[in-house]
Amino acid sequence: MAVITVVAPGVQTTVQDLAGRPGLWDVGVPPSGAADELSFALVNAAVGNPSSAAGLECVLTGPVLTCDEDRLICVGGAVHNATIDGWRVRPGLVVRLPAGSVLDLGPLDGPGTRGYLAIEGGLDVPLVLGSRATFVLGGFGGHEGRPLAAGDQLPLGRRENLLSPQSVEPPAMSDSWQVRVIPGPHGAPDHLTADGVDAFFASNWIVDHRSDRTGIRLTGPMPGWARTDGGEAGLHPSNVHDSAYPVGGIMLSGDTPVIVGKDGPSLGGFVVPAVVIETDRWMLGQLRAGDSVRLVPVTVETAAEAIEERRVWLSDLRQEPAPPVAIAAGPARPDVLHRSDGTPPYTIRCAGERHLLVEAGPTELDLTVRVWIHLLAQALRAHRPDGVTEMVEGVRSLLIAVDSARLGLVELAERLAFLATGLADPETVVLPAREVTLPIAFDHPEAHEAMRRYATSVRPDAPWCPDNVEFIRRVNDLQHRDEVFDIVRAATYLVVGLGDVYLGAPVAVPIDPRHRLVTTKYNPARTWTPQNAVGIGGIYLCVYGMEGPGGYQLVGRTVPVWRLAPGDEQPWLLRQFDLIRFTPVTAEELAHERAEISAGRADLRVGPATFSIADVRRIEQEAPVDIATVRAKRRAAFEAERARWGA
Repeated sequence: MAVITVVAPGVQTTVQDLAGRPGLWDVGVPPSGAADELSFALVNAAVGNPSSAAGLECVLTGPVLTCDEDRLICVGGAVHNATIDGWRVRPGLVVRLPAGSVLDLGPLDGPGTRGYLAIEGGLDVPLVLGSRATFVLGGFGGHEGRPLAAGDQLPLGRRENLLSPQSVEPPAMSDSWQVRVIPGPHGAPDHLTADGVDAFFASNWIVDHRSDRTGIRLTGPMPGWARTDGGEAGLHPSNVHDSAYPVGGIMLSGDTPVIVGKDGPSLGGFVVPAVVIETDRWMLGQLRAGDSVRLVPVTVETAAEAIEERRVWLSDLRQEPAPPVAIAAGPARPDVLHRSDGTPPYTIRCAGERHLLVEAGPTELDLTVRVWIHLLAQALRAHRPDGVTEMVEGVRSLLIAVDSARLGLVELAERLAFLATGLADPETVVLPAREVTLPIAFDHPEAHEAMRRYATSVRPDAPWCPDNVEFIRRVNDLQHRDEVFDIVRAATYLVVGLGDVYLGAPVAVPIDPRHRLVTTKYNPARTWTPQNAVGIGGIYLCVYGMEGPGGYQLVGRTVPVWRLAPGDEQPWLLRQFDLIRFTPVTAEELAHERAEISAGRADLRVGPATFSIADVRRIEQEAPVDIATVRAKRRAAFEAERARWGA
């Protein structure tokens, strides 16, 4: 078998493909794949490969490679200095890489930040969850789930039945970008003021140096908020009850816009005031620290026209690409596609031109609404129209992705409205569930290491520094720090979302309102969180599925909730509506249990259970005064903390 050998790896060179692994967004598995989809598609098609073939993506500095047989290659993206045995290689030109010669992709010194290499036949690395794409944070896909290292050898695919090669013209790079977006789904007057929305689109944003494949952070003016806080969802006005993000969605993480990338999170608790259109999403892979970005609002119709022209061009590279679609300014927020004042009331809005967002009930936690969202998702799965590619359940929302070439958003909205009329009464439904007991090491050293790093490198004056647990105690008006741990230990948590902070990570809420500690998310977010840290944000608890960024206030650490191993039926270990109880252990005991579960020698402790709204009503009827007293006390402490921030 022919192989290509890595002489020098460059900076974070990974195996990627075009489509990545769609279909797993609902359990927190990002699609991954090429960050600059357009450049990758062009160089891959140039050498005659099918669209499914894998190639290489690099950042800032390209790899040095050699091959043991002649192969055609094409380089693109931000590669401007590639050579074969010292001879320059023009981007977009199909050339032969002779056996034994040295291909050096060189420095990617701008404009642009990511380079691509397509090789005739592609890279024949194993499929993982249906894709060859590398997800570095998750440690799977590509070559051993990691960036390439010197000495690595990658097998090459077969060359039979490939299309004729065709050189291509790479897209133009810049240090000043106009990225077209569709406003919403969140906006004025609910979350931002009308002036705040105008300022958001009028600003020249600067790409922050902390941007990566998970998301593009932008620096600029303070958002113009229309409210003072997020209520039960958190202390900051950016906080909302956990809702799914589309790739290209621009979430406001605190006061910082972050564009969700190909390795980004699927579910989280932040406002999304705009979504990058599919045609311009390739630019996100080329934004370089210090570049300026203007977010240009356009209509859904403009976005649909642009992507259709892109598809026609990519289907036949011999034709000239169509000139850019004229920018037609969109409204501050597209009109609601459907609204119902029933029980619960709900709206259906566009979230970009490839997603619909259903939001139900008031902007507060109502488990009856959560069950209704689940019933709607089940109904859509049972009567799934061709073209629906993803469904992600949030706390009071449902995000649905479509292949816009096969299904229109208006048609899908009509289908959802019809399905909603036939749903069972959530008050009467009994859902199958499981009771899951998780060990937890409170005050785990790794949780405190995350707090220390944040205070050292991000925001030392944050009110949750240096100790998240002390902050939770204060904002909930508890007398002693250990009371935070006592409440977590006493609570039964209902899983109301999966994939919050990746890879099957649960977002859960105590069934008993008296156990609902209220806090807020970090602003700005942490850049590092240990795998399986346990945190609280708003009234929600999350177990982090993997190491990475995060914003919940940390209280401890538990065992893995994701295990990708041969023989496992599914890698995510928790399910929607699981009932979680925590049992305290020492850090040493936890280390043993973590190792046993990771190795497949042990599993989570699980028993059968059910969940119904009747369970919630029973608690509410048994202790109405206690519940009202606790809520009032915590709300007062919450308001007092917010007042201290403003002092």
